Amino acid sequence: MKTVYAIVCALIFCASEELDFIKQRRFFNTSENVAMEVDLSRVRQRVDPRFLSVTIDASLASDEKFMYLLGSPKVRALASALTPAFLRFGGTRQDFMVFTPQDVWRSKVPPAANLCDRVGLPSWLEDNLKKEWIQQQILLKREDLQRKYKRVKFTEATVDQLYAFTNCSGMKLIFGLNALLRMADNRWNSSNAQALMHYCASRQYKMSWELGNEPNSYEKKAGIRVDGLQLGEDFVHLRKIMSESRFYQNSGLYGPDVGQPRDHRIDILEGFLQSGSEAIDACSWHHYYVNGRDTSLEDFLDPEVLDTLTLKTNEVLQKVKQASPQKKVWLGETSSAYGGGALGLSDSFVAGFMWLDKLGLGAILGLNVVMRQVFIGSGSYHLVDDNLDPLPDYWLSVLYKRLVGQQVLSVKAVGNYTLLHKRVRLYLHCTNKKSSANGAVTLIAMNLNHKAVRVLVPAHMASSTVVAFVLESDPSGGEGLYSRSVMLNGEVLKMVDDTTLPDLKGASLAPSEHVHLPAFALSFFVFSDVRAPACLSL
Repeated sequence: MKTVYAIVCALIFCASEELDFIKQRRFFNTSENVAMEVDLSRVRQRVDPRFLSVTIDASLASDEKFMYLLGSPKVRALASALTPAFLRFGGTRQDFMVFTPQDVWRSKVPPAANLCDRVGLPSWLEDNLKKEWIQQQILLKREDLQRKYKRVKFTEATVDQLYAFTNCSGMKLIFGLNALLRMADNRWNSSNAQALMHYCASRQYKMSWELGNEPNSYEKKAGIRVDGLQLGEDFVHLRKIMSESRFYQNSGLYGPDVGQPRDHRIDILEGFLQSGSEAIDACSWHHYYVNGRDTSLEDFLDPEVLDTLTLKTNEVLQKVKQASPQKKVWLGETSSAYGGGALGLSDSFVAGFMWLDKLGLGAILGLNVVMRQVFIGSGSYHLVDDNLDPLPDYWLSVLYKRLVGQQVLSVKAVGNYTLLHKRVRLYLHCTNKKSSANGAVTLIAMNLNHKAVRVLVPAHMASSTVVAFVLESDPSGGEGLYSRSVMLNGEVLKMVDDTTLPDLKGASLAPSEHVHLPAFALSFFVFSDVRAPACLSL
């Protein structure tokens, strides 16, 4: 009877458009149930305010003119909606980039207050660059396949565009330095990095630093092998340079950006931690689930594939804890599929299951920051496509930012642990305090099943009003998994204009003993009135 009463209340008190949404989802016809247990009394983990962060691959600077795409008002508006966040500039090509100063870019007065008021990228130039960028990606892909990388010279223009973008969007820049500039004894040659840092300091560019990208692959990419001990000593050297800089002595330093543990990669991490752990502010590593060249739709929906993150993360956390117990651990680069992503999968709705599950699972495991490869740039795993339009994972990321707080709580599905249950993924956080009342919690719920399910709500949460944010593909269900369009509560999401995002409004529901998950849906449910002890007075 309680369930019937709650549903009747929902029908009476919900706004008309919200009722339409509920009816479309066949609210009364769901028979499959999944129960959940929660603990609202304590915070299990706490993540960084910039937990969901993004990257821009250094390949964007393979020809310096493409950096001007970051001056697009649309791109800046899209980036601003993801703040607070770090923006990491790095990737494979960072280790082939050499700073080549040009006096014509220098000025006596550093840019300050007027930096964000300058005229944006003209539309005609933006259109030309977008067309040329598509052709440039073909060349970049060829280099990746052949593993023959050209040395790229970049000037102050790249740095200026990158800093203007991050600063005006509200992000914090982390710049990846070239670690393959080596001396005869295989020590890192820091002279080029010092020239770059000197220029950045002269312009008063506030940023943090990394050194090298995936050192485990240096031998394949460049015929150079750098062991973990030497890499750690290189970071100590970089930290010394920073400490001697009046401008960067308190800036962050992150690394070693090693690939996920396998073979000698764990040896590099162990050696690095032995010699260089004290130099860094957080230990970063990279993770991808599958190979973009031979993966499938089934992989993106397979809970066993999603669960592999646990094994890899725990292995890294254990190594870091042994060497430096208080050190934070970051996923410094991550997405669904390596090799530039899987075309038609990593850029479609189905990619959201890997992305949202990584955010939920990564937070509960103890990762402090997760950096999505890429915000904009080459490959198929971007958040913003080649036409500078947001893809489904972009909208998912914006909702996560708005609704999910730093405090991670405990939740688990209970009952008969069938395949259906395995395909319902649940995570729980305190709600972002900017979005709801004190003590509110946000349930992250994913349904990887081809049929709808109901998640049964514990009694002490069933009396709370709920605001639902349900993301489905357009069209919904299995036929839309390859779609590059996404619906929020039944409405397709798209920009209002080049600088305005739509209102991402939830559907207000009356208290109920369950929440409804459509087939293949990604959802956030904000329980506004639970007054969770762990989330009060934060």
